[in-house]
Amino acid sequence: MQFAFATATRILFGEGKLAEAAPAARAMGRRALVVTGASPRHTIAVDAVPFAVVGEPSLARIREGTALARDAGCDVVIAMGGGSAIDAGKAIAALLTNPGDPLDYLEVIGRGHPLQRPAAPFIAIPTTAGTGSEVTMNAVLASAEHRVKASLRSPVMLPRLAIVDPELTLDLPRAITASTGLDALTQLIEPYVSVRANAMTDLYCVEGIRRTAGALARAFDNGHDREARRDMAFASLLGGLSLANAGLGAVHGFAAPLGGMFPAPHGAACAAVLPYAMQINVRALRQRAPESQALARYAEIGRLLTGSPQATAEDGVAWVRAICGKLEIPPLRAWGVSDADIPVLVEKAAKASSMKANPLPLTPEELREMISQAV
Repeated sequence: MQFAFATATRILFGEGKLAEAAPAARAMGRRALVVTGASPRHTIAVDAVPFAVVGEPSLARIREGTALARDAGCDVVIAMGGGSAIDAGKAIAALLTNPGDPLDYLEVIGRGHPLQRPAAPFIAIPTTAGTGSEVTMNAVLASAEHRVKASLRSPVMLPRLAIVDPELTLDLPRAITASTGLDALTQLIEPYVSVRANAMTDLYCVEGIRRTAGALARAFDNGHDREARRDMAFASLLGGLSLANAGLGAVHGFAAPLGGMFPAPHGAACAAVLPYAMQINVRALRQRAPESQALARYAEIGRLLTGSPQATAEDGVAWVRAICGKLEIPPLRAWGVSDADIPVLVEKAAKASSMKANPLPLTPEELREMISQAV
């Protein structure tokens, strides 16, 4: 048994933990750049410069935030919001101490140089239960020029502190609860069947899938169900810990070009693709690798989701398809994707870094079928 595991320096979890953000920030620096979404719903009592990120974080917006932080003398970064705000804060904290442009360090479309210096102290406070970005070492950034999203990735980007307070999710709209919750589920399923799965992430994936199965529909039906919100916040955290250390797969392989080419939020893109990715992976494993451990793991996913000890991998696929229907997940065509876009999506997804951890290589025909069904 061999594996490496890395995460945030410190994690605080529980209702009311937001109150610990201000004293922690004051201990790390004098002035904070506070990165939020378009409409921040919470505040922190620190000497702060606000910076809003509307939608997915773009390279242009990261450049603006980094310049603002430097000009304002910020020496700590706090991000409070969904995955977009946290990824933006993470990238700004890294570029605040490392010279050059984001493209110097970006994967796939950039130069891929390693970050040489530790990032500025960074505190991540998620207000959704989905991305797990508060405990990962990468920031997913959109490039308008390349029409794709790619990661800025380095161990130096791991947050100094992650504060996961389930109370911050109580007022989330149903649509965001749905898409982020299914993103969390995707980020528990993909690392569990990944070629880089390990004994430590397996523990997190199994527990996270079990909790999501019992909590996601309840959180959707009643946003103020505190137990369901707590379970989803914990499942999201477990997904972040898992993906950061075991990788992802085909769903996130497609999410990168989808997010770069269309206005689809990351969680909505993942939710639309997930049942078809599971279905085609299971079929491909049965055909080409019937002895694969991943196939047995898909069967375990079926048992965890349905609660039935006799469930099969296909039962797990059916459960996911049913929950996507209950949570009113729109197909990709709702975000402007058409059949004409499929060839370029397949081409870009095949090159995405997430695709490397899929349980087996998929053919172009299988990728085309997957995305066609999601459209």
